[in-house]
Amino acid sequence: MNIELRHLRYFIAVAEELHFGHAAARLNISQPPLSQQIQLLEQQVGARLLARTNRSVALTPAGRQFLIDSRQILSQVDDAAARAARLHQGQSGELRVGFTSSAPFIKAVSDTLSTFRRRYPDVHLQTREINTREQIAPLHEGTLDLGLMRNTALPETLAWEVILREPLLAMVPRDHPLAAQPVVTLSELAKEPFVFFDPHVGTGLYDDILGLLRRYGLVPRIAQEVGEAMTIIGLVAAGLGVSILPASFCRVQLSEMRWLPIAEADAVSQMWLVWSKHHEQGAAALHFKQQLLESVKSDQNLSRSG
Repeated sequence: MNIELRHLRYFIAVAEELHFGHAAARLNISQPPLSQQIQLLEQQVGARLLARTNRSVALTPAGRQFLIDSRQILSQVDDAAARAARLHQGQSGELRVGFTSSAPFIKAVSDTLSTFRRRYPDVHLQTREINTREQIAPLHEGTLDLGLMRNTALPETLAWEVILREPLLAMVPRDHPLAAQPVVTLSELAKEPFVFFDPHVGTGLYDDILGLLRRYGLVPRIAQEVGEAMTIIGLVAAGLGVSILPASFCRVQLSEMRWLPIAEADAVSQMWLVWSKHHEQGAAALHFKQQLLESVKSDQNLSRSG
């Protein structure tokens, strides 16, 4: 059986017009080839679909059923083409984004997640909170499309772009002597009991902040090691020590602690957008990346104007 879609379209036109001349005009072909194609279709189907006389054309019972099925087949083909086009254009499908626990505190990131869901409601946006080091393998394997992480050593298989540079801020309990200062130095912080990340957790901030301290010859006296940034904030507020986190976390305001600027100009952390070089970036991922960069730029412009 070698039935083509054009045969179905020819048949539908004749079945709806019940006149070969009118159907041929509708299809913009001549009548003899149309009659030949309908005869060929009937041979392929193995049934007479149209009852013809010199004066009329009518559907046979087999023809009526074939008309229903032909319309359904063409509708399914149109739907399949539309779905493929929407997927190609990033209007549907799936986007898998990994992000560190600090990423949602960045306004541009949270705005992008919200805007993307609103603009592309048919794209299934799957988000996974996962530490910087733990994002590397799924990005390499293609089980994550994009990763939002802190600067860290990456394999050659991954590409990255800096989307944000933000200052690091000190956290001290409200009744701590340093809390009265307008700004603190790294050396002042390093003398205090430090609440910090457990090195086995895999957060990029661990290497980021300890690397900053080491550049100044400082080794903090770590009194508490925890797994989450929010736990660090809670323990500092409880008076168990001081710490350092990116400025985006200062959206968390607790009356028991203070956020303070750090004097050193290079007390800065970067947020990276990371993807695989060897897995093709879909349109949805490109839309997300573009929206994120636009949101970052907009926030920076607002900050400058303010």
